[in-house]
Amino acid sequence: MYAIIRSGGKQYRVRQGDRINVDQIDLPEGSDVVLDEVLIIEEDEQTKVGTPLVNGASVSATIEAHIRDKKVTYFHYKNKTRQKRMRGHRQHLTSLQINSITAG
Repeated sequence: MYAIIRSGGKQYRVRQGDRINVDQIDLPEGSDVVLDEVLIIEEDEQTKVGTPLVNGASVSATIEAHIRDKKVTYFHYKNKTRQKRMRGHRQHLTSLQINSITAG
């Protein structure tokens, strides 16, 4: 059984027991989260596709840690003017442990 969920504008394929990193969720570590934006559920070779969401379906998860992603650097350069600028960014993420998937 797996589900495709939407969190933070991105889609993730999850199974029970998986660990995923999603955009930061403002809850303390160790708390439970219910993700109810389920787009697709596959159970016993039967697929339920939502329009856009599957009614009554949800995924429960536990917040394991708040982490930061690898640093992404980018460089802006303008020719002939010697204008340059280097910047970096680290995205804040939340690590989730998937506990169960409930089909609607």
